[in-house]
Amino acid sequence: MTRNPPKLAFHVTVAELSVTVKPGRIGRMRYIIIGAGGIGGTIGARLFQSGHDVILTARGSHLTALRSTGLRFITPNGSGTLPITAVGDPSDLELREGDVLIVATKTQDTASALQTWAPHADGLPVVCAQNAVENERIALRLFSDVYGMLVWMPALHLEPGTIVAYGAPKSGMLPLGRYPQGVDKLAETIAADLDRSGFASWADPAIMRWKYGKLLGNLGNAVEALAGPDPAGQDLARRARDEGVAVLAAAGIDVTTPHEERERRGDLVEHGEIEGVPRPGGSSWQSLAKGSGTIEADYLNGEVVLLGRLHGVATPVNAMLQREANQAARERRAPGSVGVAALTELVQS
Repeated sequence: MTRNPPKLAFHVTVAELSVTVKPGRIGRMRYIIIGAGGIGGTIGARLFQSGHDVILTARGSHLTALRSTGLRFITPNGSGTLPITAVGDPSDLELREGDVLIVATKTQDTASALQTWAPHADGLPVVCAQNAVENERIALRLFSDVYGMLVWMPALHLEPGTIVAYGAPKSGMLPLGRYPQGVDKLAETIAADLDRSGFASWADPAIMRWKYGKLLGNLGNAVEALAGPDPAGQDLARRARDEGVAVLAAAGIDVTTPHEERERRGDLVEHGEIEGVPRPGGSSWQSLAKGSGTIEADYLNGEVVLLGRLHGVATPVNAMLQREANQAARERRAPGSVGVAALTELVQS
């Protein structure tokens, strides 16, 4: 049975921010955000607010809301409604030289999304602003210029037409670089645009080190989605991470450390509070809350399982989390429907 997502009760006391910036004021570059959820919506909103030409893409009721009333964008510093152009697919606009595609869908939706855009976007660069490490490989099958982007950004998207971005003073940390490695002028330009638009961003020649580090941090997402924000789940998340560290070492994959990420992020991106809009959970939790029917577990925990099988490393915790998260998504269960003790018992040695 399909459930309706919980309604957000907004009680933001800061006055609405008026939008006076006209899109297209800065140069010819245009940012097309493929997937205007929490991540894509925040990137698009901040770029638009700083004067860049932005187009959002979305589906269903979210697209309807964006077209009818604009994007309601809520941050710790206030809220406002942004009149950003929104489309459903490439047939709704004319792509041009200077366009940059920023893909912000969930990884399970990347292939179908890019297959839709590829026939219309030959020669355009693609930036994968996503968790997991498979998106860039998917994109490279269809596009010659692919960029990876680390996404560290606390955001929420449960209600059509509304994005909540909790990061403060910066909305997120978004380094990027060419895939599989390297930096070029476009990477530097995009990073500069993002850095001037309320993000901490830089061009990094070894961006996949950062994305593999984020992968390790995302292995506990399934625990939160299945068991809710129960502190008892921290041990299970730690065990999942330990398996991830072991398989990356066996595969010879270089990866950033949590200390390295904290040092670079510093106090630039903290989880800010928004009155009346608490953040109930991360991206996997939100997938179950929306009853979307899918979840990223195949490309988070499943990446560790895959590498473990390739390199002879046992990954029972991640295998269990991948299996149980997928089943919960298929059955459209609410987040927090499985206790930590029950999950622990399901781990097969």
